Amino acid sequence: MKFIFYTHSLVSDWNHGNAHFLRGIMRDLQRRGHETLALEPQDAWSRANLVRDQGAAAVEAFHQAFPQHRSQIYGKGFDHEAALSDADVVIVHEWTDPQLVERLGRIRRDGAAFTLLFHDTHHRAVSAEGDIAGLALDDYDGVLAFGQTLRERYLRAGWGKSVFIWHEAADDALFRPLPEIEKCGDLIWIGNWGDDERSAEIGEFLIHPARDLKLDAVVRGVRYPDHALDELRRVGIAYGGWIANAEVPAAFARHKVTVHIPRRPYVEHLPGIPTIRVFEALACGIPLISAPWKDAEHLFESGRDYLVVGDGQEMKKSLRDVLSDTDLAANLAAAGLETIKTRHTCRHRVDELFAILAHCGTHRVTANLQSREAAE
Repeated sequence: MKFIFYTHSLVSDWNHGNAHFLRGIMRDLQRRGHETLALEPQDAWSRANLVRDQGAAAVEAFHQAFPQHRSQIYGKGFDHEAALSDADVVIVHEWTDPQLVERLGRIRRDGAAFTLLFHDTHHRAVSAEGDIAGLALDDYDGVLAFGQTLRERYLRAGWGKSVFIWHEAADDALFRPLPEIEKCGDLIWIGNWGDDERSAEIGEFLIHPARDLKLDAVVRGVRYPDHALDELRRVGIAYGGWIANAEVPAAFARHKVTVHIPRRPYVEHLPGIPTIRVFEALACGIPLISAPWKDAEHLFESGRDYLVVGDGQEMKKSLRDVLSDTDLAANLAAAGLETIKTRHTCRHRVDELFAILAHCGTHRVTANLQSREAAE
């Protein structure tokens, strides 16, 4: 089958975590013999910032790291009807322009044979509810929500016909332990500043514990304001700026522990939805300690796969414990990795996607699925 993804960007992961997940999903679909294509807007904010920050070489680096992926840029005059004429499944990310979201729905309503799904991987359903409420989703065959609390928000508001849970996951072809790399640092945190959605938490759960323990620590990410960079320098935490997602496994491998600092909207309004970095870190076999976060859907096992702390003092104690107790660190790393391999890879999510398509897919898609099952 042919899968087309409308995404903010496949090429750029500059402050754009959905690109991580989409690359893994496309990789697994290709492995199963399907065709994939990403369509991304000409004015994509993430790609524009990547080129401004890193230059055109960063785009070329993407193509070198992911030569199997096809991405096409569309502008105002792009013929979407023609582009979708041979598509079997079309998945539209929630950052897509609302007018285009509606246009794609009309194409489906006017008799297109593809299955049309809307994919939400953000907190705008609670932080910018009007933006999501204004989207025309009546002609979509289903909505993919990346957590149960988000699904419930869609159902209560009456957005979309059928709403399914489709969590993010780790592309374990990329995210894996690299034991051959020597560890040279204590703590790494890979995360963006986040529009002041976790500024106080970054101080409490990262900067102050690292300072008090005098850790060899590094931060990678973007959009840090000058006052935050000054604070990192003041306490001796190295700041490395943007890091390509393809380089993250090696960065994790060079350090002994990482942390999870969720954004406030997820903690307060969408519990149970972790950042994709949790999946990726555990897939790389690095011990992880999380700031307060409620795993409402039991994706992991707290205390076994990772540690959860309640405040900065507990974070400091847990960091000290993991860094001084090699058995504790090894057990956390092994358990987290096992859970990822058992439940949370992009292969698992593609299996779930096919189950969703069997439920809400068009006749063309369900016939394709049935013929593949018969052949297998």
